[in-house]
Amino acid sequence: MLARANRLVSADDYRTVLRRGRRVATANTVVSILDTGSGTMARFGFIVTRKVGNAVSRNRVRRRMKAIARELVDGGVRGVDVVVRALPDAASANWATLHSEITAAMDGSTRR
Repeated sequence: MLARANRLVSADDYRTVLRRGRRVATANTVVSILDTGSGTMARFGFIVTRKVGNAVSRNRVRRRMKAIARELVDGGVRGVDVVVRALPDAASANWATLHSEITAAMDGSTRR
């Protein structure tokens, strides 16, 4: 589970990342990334709508995305706010696919 310091919690934080951040679209997700400076902790937020599937499917996708975010935080990602929006195909995607898509979206200037 992500620590509270690593989670986006307010609607304003989500809105800011979605409006100002750069978007990376993949087959199963849309990752919005906002650089906040290298000294801050990485914070993650997740959007999984009913279009993804029933409650069981949505919660499975959300748990997978949270586990991936936890790995990224433990791996040293800092200085970004990230919102990961699951697309309907995310419900049928396996762990390896989601993991590779999200980590690829985070690679580049966001790795610290």
